[in-house]
Amino acid sequence: MRQPLTSDWAADLARMFKALGDPVRLRMLSLIASHQGGESCVCDISPAFDLSQPTISHHLKVLREAGLLDCERRGTWVYYRVIPPVLEQLSAVLATESGVLPGSACAPTEAVQEALS
Repeated sequence: MRQPLTSDWAADLARMFKALGDPVRLRMLSLIASHQGGESCVCDISPAFDLSQPTISHHLKVLREAGLLDCERRGTWVYYRVIPPVLEQLSAVLATESGVLPGSACAPTEAVQEALS
């Protein structure tokens, strides 16, 4: 059962969603997640975008700093990978789950509901 977000957790999630608010970064995350094992070399990412290498590096850095990607240097290349539990958390917060909290204190009384029927 999911509970409402705390202030701290909402701030963390907002930072992640803000990073994904840029279409280029959203595409980059999707591209990386689509590769086998959810991992991609920067040499596979760059050709998919009509952007300079510094701009691509900046977008990848924003995704890393937001906690959506991790990376590892292997020789001269850097490999980026999604962090599945983080993506699951983003997905879960967007999913609806009714009945977690009691109904609204502002809900109409039974008499009002009958009058509206």
